[in-house]
Amino acid sequence: MIVYHASKKGFIKDVFNGNIADEIDHAFVTHLGRHTSPNEVLSWKNSMMHMYKVINTPDIPDTSSIAIEYQIPLTSKRIDFIISGLDEKQKGNIVIIELKQWEQAQLSNKSGIIKTRFQHGESEVAHPSYQAWSYAYMLTNYNETIREQEIMLSPCAFLHNYQPDNVITDICYTEYIRKAPVFLKNDAQKLQDFIKQRIKFGAKDDIIWLIDKGKLRPSKQLADTLDSMLHGNQEFVLLDDQKVVYETALKMARDSVTGKKQVLIVKGGPGTGKSVVAINLLTQLTKEGLVAQYVSKNAAPRDVYTVKLSGSFRKGFINNLFVGSGSFIDTQENIFDALIVDEAHRLNMKSGLYSNLGENQILEIIHAAKFSVFFVDDRQKVHIKDIGSQRNIEKFAHSCDAITHSVKLSSQFRCNGSDGYLSWLDNTLQITETANIRLSSEDYDFRIFSSPNELFEQ
Repeated sequence: MIVYHASKKGFIKDVFNGNIADEIDHAFVTHLGRHTSPNEVLSWKNSMMHMYKVINTPDIPDTSSIAIEYQIPLTSKRIDFIISGLDEKQKGNIVIIELKQWEQAQLSNKSGIIKTRFQHGESEVAHPSYQAWSYAYMLTNYNETIREQEIMLSPCAFLHNYQPDNVITDICYTEYIRKAPVFLKNDAQKLQDFIKQRIKFGAKDDIIWLIDKGKLRPSKQLADTLDSMLHGNQEFVLLDDQKVVYETALKMARDSVTGKKQVLIVKGGPGTGKSVVAINLLTQLTKEGLVAQYVSKNAAPRDVYTVKLSGSFRKGFINNLFVGSGSFIDTQENIFDALIVDEAHRLNMKSGLYSNLGENQILEIIHAAKFSVFFVDDRQKVHIKDIGSQRNIEKFAHSCDAITHSVKLSSQFRCNGSDGYLSWLDNTLQITETANIRLSSEDYDFRIFSSPNELFEQ
């Protein structure tokens, strides 16, 4: 989705006349139906003046195309600044620029992460180079036009208020800076040269418009990589009713591509293999060329699967397949073929750090996908804000006029595979009254410890 779109000549005129921020805000309302924050409007005004100075040269053609706040398909993320055109060999090129008004930052001990201060305090965020590179990666792996026309994407970051130091360019970020150079306060000329090397002529057909209208389809490389990573992981092999649920979900996903929107609710207690089915679905749907993502509220399971499935492959191949449940606030209707929601009972009403964004995570997910599958256990809610019950999912599916189906995973693959143990646990914790009032000492060594340290020592 293109929020602001103009030729370089038109952009220069809007900045020179002093109305660039108003133009972007007007386009923002037109496309997204709402105004943005005053702080973001102010940041546009400041950052676009710096970009005006960078591209206001006859060496960058007036007919090159500019896009500001370009919303990346399949996400609610937006690219700050794009300029497109042809290089000296008449090949299509796009320069992606992540703009930051940062003045300082601190190192983090996490890969690709850096600390900086915002109005609400210090936060850990993705390094600007990683951010720009990941946006380019996402476009390349999901936009068929980019791949078919072999359009080159060149990401970079421009921190126009940031004085050079040994933090933002620290050696620990070299891997990402190599993929997406970072330009600081005194580097405007270097950024201009970076653009001039890639944009020498305007294109006959607006490249940004072509990409925005391009078909969304996962690249073969992405599908093959995910398939290879899953292959050989025995814990992801489907057993018994897992296989039945998996095939049911596959059929519904395939049918919904050309038919009516469908929602599948998969109920199952702990250890029944909900996540195993979810990962296998993600792999197969991606392999079939459908646009699918794994969704969870908490980062922990996403991180576990990203690491578990990585093996010898780079994390970047798969990290865009695993997203948070608050990622669909501004997402276009039915842009996904399938969304696979694990731990759906943990979904919330609102999204964002302060729970002030969006309308309802369940509704937003169903709205965004032709097919959505929710793996849910109503008993595993842990917070008063958790709203992902079967009843609520069915209610919102009905409001979206979706075909709704419910299935159950019952076989137990933890705790020695004993349904009796879980029944005893339910009875002991007074969750459900069952006939399992005693636990056999022949099958289990059950003890109560006074502290986690004592348990660890044993």
